[in-house]
Amino acid sequence: MAENTPKASGAFRTIGELSSETGLAPHILRYWETRFPQLRPLTRAGNRRYYRPQDVALVSRIDALLNREGYTVRGVQQLLARGGVKDEPVAAVVPPSDPTDALRAIRDLLAAALVEDGV
Repeated sequence: MAENTPKASGAFRTIGELSSETGLAPHILRYWETRFPQLRPLTRAGNRRYYRPQDVALVSRIDALLNREGYTVRGVQQLLARGGVKDEPVAAVVPPSDPTDALRAIRDLLAAALVEDGV
């Protein structure tokens, strides 16, 4: 297979291919395998890893949570343990021009988060 030919979306990826696609170093992907039990690529002879499409989606979600949404590793572990693996983006808060409206919006978001957490 030529190197510039993209794989089908359902094809398995090696750690090098996934690293190239996501921009994450292979050692980071191996580290995440030790921290997130949901991330379990197939391993073949010689301990060669093959990431399934659902593994690729999970790596993308973990990357987004850690590197763009500001979660800690522990926070992502808890989120994934609760079943929060959805690929839904976290809603962006656009502050209104009136500071009072902004405070009300923050209050409503916090109240919704407390209800969701069962507090």
